[in-house]
Amino acid sequence: MVELTVSLPAKWEQFLKRLADDHQVDLNSVISELCSWAFSNSESKKQFELWLDEAFPSKGEAEDKARGASEDISEGEEEKEEAIEEESHDHRD
Repeated sequence: MVELTVSLPAKWEQFLKRLADDHQVDLNSVISELCSWAFSNSESKKQFELWLDEAFPSKGEAEDKARGASEDISEGEEEKEEAIEEESHDHRD
């Protein structure tokens, strides 16, 4: 087994520690069993992977999304500039 250190949000850490204490097991066992239960079937694994991809895209995907968002903003600014130019041309006529 690989030793792994994980940080939990305080409220979940307290909750899981209380459960571990109530059942007289260590916190690592509770988390291990929680993961085993949560990923016990392929559908749960797929749902988790989809959620993770959406919540924390891989580096390449995150860069692509940021680039796309930047391009969307640039296109929007470009459209605004064109509209302003058209208005100024209309006012001249």
